[in-house]
Amino acid sequence: MQAVLLVALGGAIGSVLRYETGAFVLRQVGTTPFPWGTFTVNVAGCLIAGLLAGLGEHFSYLTADVRLFVFTGFLGGFTTFSAFGVETIALVERGAWGLAALYVVVSVLCGLAALWTALKIGGMGA
Repeated sequence: MQAVLLVALGGAIGSVLRYETGAFVLRQVGTTPFPWGTFTVNVAGCLIAGLLAGLGEHFSYLTADVRLFVFTGFLGGFTTFSAFGVETIALVERGAWGLAALYVVVSVLCGLAALWTALKIGGMGA
């Protein structure tokens, strides 16, 4: 039960911060065709994930509870793109360049295909 609460609390904080960050960016750049808010959140999430994972490896401060709160909860609520980035880089660091490239391409293409298919099924697609 404690694990669920840690994930829920981290997720709530991350989700609110995602909303606030995106809104802040949109107030700065105004209306543009490029999704700057989402882009900023995704890059920031990767930066935070990388920084914390790197520091955690060297200083061993990331207990199981801290990992649940920060990575699964907070970063999961802030952006799942950070998890995608961490997993991709982990493959690269293990020397699995081909698998990392496949993961990137397949994730993007399948995600977009699933979205497009769901829109068609829901009657929203062109």
